[in-house]
Amino acid sequence: DGCFEALRAYRGSTFALGPHLDRLVASAALLHMDLPSREEMEGWIRAVARDGGDCTVRIVATRGGFDPDVNAAPRVVVLWEPIPELPEYLCVLPLEAPWHSDGAPSELTGAKTLSYAPNMAANRAARLAGFDDALLHGRSGRILEGPTFCVAWVVDGVLETPSLDLGILASITRGATLHEAARAGIGVREGHFGLDRLDDADEVMALSTVKEVKPVVRVGERRFAPGSVTELLARRYRNRVETALANG
Repeated sequence: DGCFEALRAYRGSTFALGPHLDRLVASAALLHMDLPSREEMEGWIRAVARDGGDCTVRIVATRGGFDPDVNAAPRVVVLWEPIPELPEYLCVLPLEAPWHSDGAPSELTGAKTLSYAPNMAANRAARLAGFDDALLHGRSGRILEGPTFCVAWVVDGVLETPSLDLGILASITRGATLHEAARAGIGVREGHFGLDRLDDADEVMALSTVKEVKPVVRVGERRFAPGSVTELLARRYRNRVETALANG
């Protein structure tokens, strides 16, 4: 077992390294797994980012053995990957995620573990159906998240998104986007929403480290036009990135 993080590097410099390491440490704690020192991991990540330039940096940590009582040293790998070519707009297919906690209590809620096989199977199923990715919903019918992204939408000028108590990942991009929305005077509403809530939506967007803030123009048979709120939040998010990079 293990946990991982993926973060963006822009021109060889990492963005939001501190929050990503915070989440990695929290994930490892939920798994009762030791990690190398934060300083060591930070040094490895920065070195890999410098080598990769504009890239995704991935840090993968495993326990180091099958027997947790042995207390073997963790195995940690840091690598960079090129940023995939992304479409200008996304089309996503709603798919049920029976493996998701969907709000049920779990000792691993919030951990970014290595068990992403069901998520990636959903991504492949959506692609085979002609979509760019999947939008996962629970057995309850409530909207959760994408396989590797969070989702938000706009209803009557208010930005809505599933709440973290559903067991979705506490996405760093999601948090930054909600913060930028509030700073821009846009109302924010977190909660539990069924897919039919999208019937009232004017805009839909995907939020992730790689995608940043990306317009979604199709959710199943529902269609949307890229809107001004998505454009504003995408611009503010990128400005946030550039400011952070300029400040070191």
